[in-house]
Amino acid sequence: MPRHILNDLAAFAAVARTRSFTAAAAELGVSPSALSHTMRGLEERLGVRLLARSTRSVAPTEAGNALLERLTPALAQIDEAVTALSDFRDTPAGVVRLTTFHWMASTLLADRLPAFLARHPEIMVEINVDDGLRDIVSSGFDAGIRLGDSVEKDMIAIRIGPPMRAVVVATPDYWRSHGRPEHPRDLRRHPCIGYRNLSSGTLMPWDFEKEGKELRQQVTGPLVCNSSDLALAVVRSGRGVGWHMETDVREDLEAGRLEQVLDDWSQPFPGAFLYHPSRRQVPAPLRALIDFLKI
Repeated sequence: MPRHILNDLAAFAAVARTRSFTAAAAELGVSPSALSHTMRGLEERLGVRLLARSTRSVAPTEAGNALLERLTPALAQIDEAVTALSDFRDTPAGVVRLTTFHWMASTLLADRLPAFLARHPEIMVEINVDDGLRDIVSSGFDAGIRLGDSVEKDMIAIRIGPPMRAVVVATPDYWRSHGRPEHPRDLRRHPCIGYRNLSSGTLMPWDFEKEGKELRQQVTGPLVCNSSDLALAVVRSGRGVGWHMETDVREDLEAGRLEQVLDDWSQPFPGAFLYHPSRRQVPAPLRALIDFLKI
């Protein structure tokens, strides 16, 4: 098979998988218009329509789905064969594509990734920051990073961070003026700073646990946002109550700028895990990242 046909088939698979010329073009490093031209040329050579296009969407036709079903495992085998060549190199090289959420990117990865990049100059890490729970296989990612309790059971999960804890905090002046809650339900009479997940559109509840009993409390207040930094700034100003990772407020607690309540309801939960699909051959760049991050 001519090399250009193989490249065009791989490009078709990217378009069919992402259902977007823009997303596929970004993944392949070409322009959407050039990719569209390539697809039309492929369809002309094969003599069959592979993609149904409209002004707003693109999707594989019946013939395109049939081709994609057989093409996907073949391309995966080619990718594994090429990736396996890294084992013969002195140092791993290639691309690792990850997806994670904003807080993880700005804390754990911001702290540890620079040292990995310095140690492995021939590895490029591409990170998609998205609070939604992405399907890493269908989205074309090598791995994802999430909190342990949200990792699918069919994935290989590697711990890369210690257990974590979320705590309820406000300023000392706020607690003196408004009183301290003795039970999570008491938070309903306090102005709480909420967090909305933009991917799902849902307002995140505050989770608590005591003596094996779990409680999920919905809160309301003067601010809803999807920035933990902004939420914490408002809490520090004394305008409300926040629910934050203990590591984010440790210095405030030690300095007395914030005070914690409901400590006995704030139990540790699984920390960060890197997860990837179960497969025989783990790409060398991903294996290097796992070895660096795991604890």
